[in-house]
Amino acid sequence: MTEPTGATPPAYARFRPLLTLALWYVAVCGALRLVLWWAFGRTAQVGLAKMLWIVPAGAIADAVQSLYLLAPFAVFLWLAPGRPNWLPVTRRIVLFGAWIFCAVFAFVAAIEYYFFEEFDSRFNLVSVDYLMYPTEVAGDIWAEYPIVVILVVVAIAASLSVWLLRRRLHFATQPATFAARSGVFAAYALTLGVCIAFFGTNTLSFSRNRVAAELAANGPSSFFRALRTSEIDYHAFYATRDSAANLRNLSTALSRDGTAGRFTRLAEGRIDREFAPRQDGLGKLNVIVISSESFGAEFSKLYGSDRDWTPEFDKLARQSLWFRNMYASGTRTVRGLEAISSSFPPIPTDSTVRRPGNDAVLTWGEVLARQGYHSSFLYGGYGYFDNMNAFYQNNGYAVRDRNQMPKATRFANIWGVADEDLYDMALSYYDQLAKSGKPFFSQIMNTSNHKPFTFRTGLESVGVKADGGGRESGVRYADFAQSYFIREAAKHAWFDNTIFIIVADHGARVYGKQEIPLKTYEIPMLIYAPKHIAPRQIDGLMTQIDIAPTVMGLLGLGYTAPWFGQDVLHTPATGRVALFSHNHDVAIYRDGALVILGLQKSMLNKRYDYASNAYSSMSSDAALNDLAIAYYQTAYELFRARKLE
Repeated sequence: MTEPTGATPPAYARFRPLLTLALWYVAVCGALRLVLWWAFGRTAQVGLAKMLWIVPAGAIADAVQSLYLLAPFAVFLWLAPGRPNWLPVTRRIVLFGAWIFCAVFAFVAAIEYYFFEEFDSRFNLVSVDYLMYPTEVAGDIWAEYPIVVILVVVAIAASLSVWLLRRRLHFATQPATFAARSGVFAAYALTLGVCIAFFGTNTLSFSRNRVAAELAANGPSSFFRALRTSEIDYHAFYATRDSAANLRNLSTALSRDGTAGRFTRLAEGRIDREFAPRQDGLGKLNVIVISSESFGAEFSKLYGSDRDWTPEFDKLARQSLWFRNMYASGTRTVRGLEAISSSFPPIPTDSTVRRPGNDAVLTWGEVLARQGYHSSFLYGGYGYFDNMNAFYQNNGYAVRDRNQMPKATRFANIWGVADEDLYDMALSYYDQLAKSGKPFFSQIMNTSNHKPFTFRTGLESVGVKADGGGRESGVRYADFAQSYFIREAAKHAWFDNTIFIIVADHGARVYGKQEIPLKTYEIPMLIYAPKHIAPRQIDGLMTQIDIAPTVMGLLGLGYTAPWFGQDVLHTPATGRVALFSHNHDVAIYRDGALVILGLQKSMLNKRYDYASNAYSSMSSDAALNDLAIAYYQTAYELFRARKLE
């Protein structure tokens, strides 16, 4: 092979492979960006005009990221000896390194496509979290996606790329002194340093359309940003106010009427409230909460969907206290569990279920244990996932997961046993608890409504395919299994003394152009106790942090807890707030107004019309801005100071 001709100085020619791979990377990322726009961006109202700035902005972001990714390659080209006897070995190393680089980032591009398809986003905290649990995630990916085909295509694409670029990747034979090539490397290092100091992942992602901003970003850069900021100092990155002023603001918001409880430790900077027993309460009934995986309102005809995939839930809701205006706190299971179990806001950026120091949180299970209840958490998978076992074991619950279950009699996949098997175990467990004479409280977390959406055979009559049915089969199976559990529970002696709560942990997926796409946070919820609760529809705003206070008010049990939620059955519907989290953003919603708090201490005010699912700009609402900060900053500070036990 002959050396490419030209007047390029030897020191610069030494780094020609670096520039070649950087241009290849920018080209691949650019092609991916166009594919993502065509497949997903257009439905999120990212028009062709927006692409006129997204494409160049994205190319800059990709070029900057290539400086990071190619840094080891740059060091090698700088230090590699240029003596003739080393050239054959060095050339092979360069070509092999180039193939590895092309193969890895062609594979990453494929992963990005499927990730965007699922989450309408570049790599974010979800991708970081998933890497911590490779067994479940690898099994899920292997079952759901054509991995072998992707790997073969990636290998062919990498080989073809290196072959086509072989002349530009040819290691220069012309001698270049160490001093000369050190000057070129210093220029590279200086450029990288400037980018580190002044160019962030979202520097050019300034669109108010969330999907447009995601398209302009670079995927690996977004991943590393999420990795760095998965647990960050709230005060350094989010808008803040004086802590004492926040506490006054929050305590006022939580005391909107005489039934909201008496603050007992405000002087200590805490929000603990004491609630007196209610004479109209139901008493010490058993409480079972089913946290239903990805069971969004978008699948329920009762909630206005045209898909009608939850007929059993809809039928049961008409016999229950059901909540028409119910929302999840976040987009992950741990966010739902955090909110339901501890009535705690979704502080940025990670759930307290996964944070160090979460053993000092007063949970619903602990509150009821003080009332003489036996509290438990039952999970169909392995509870080390997302730190669930540790969180519940350290906060007042007995825990049973897949390790404590009999072998699945129906079906199991990488995420856990079939919901029917989980519910059978629960029924047997509750029979044992009932013999003790103590009331019991239990949270069940199911797993079946999750990729790879595989199920036992014999359910085709209810719309569940054993394989290949996708999300529809997942939702229909969860709906079928929940109904099975209620029917079977009715055969047990403890049924008449039990209230059942069915609520989603979160919606199926987040989609839409908004920073906080509220429609995707809407979830179904019901409270069922036919011997004790008359059917009724509740239209007022409610979120997952309100579940524990509401059920405690329904039971009429006196208690004291540092909870942020409210009893929606005994507080005014107007002026009620909902708190949300998405990736690094958090938000508060009240009476049609939305305030979004983001990194770099940003605050964004929007007006939301529920009927049309439309957003519009609004002038800054200072009072709501301050209340948003009061909720999130106070929650963060109380958690860090261990003032939630």
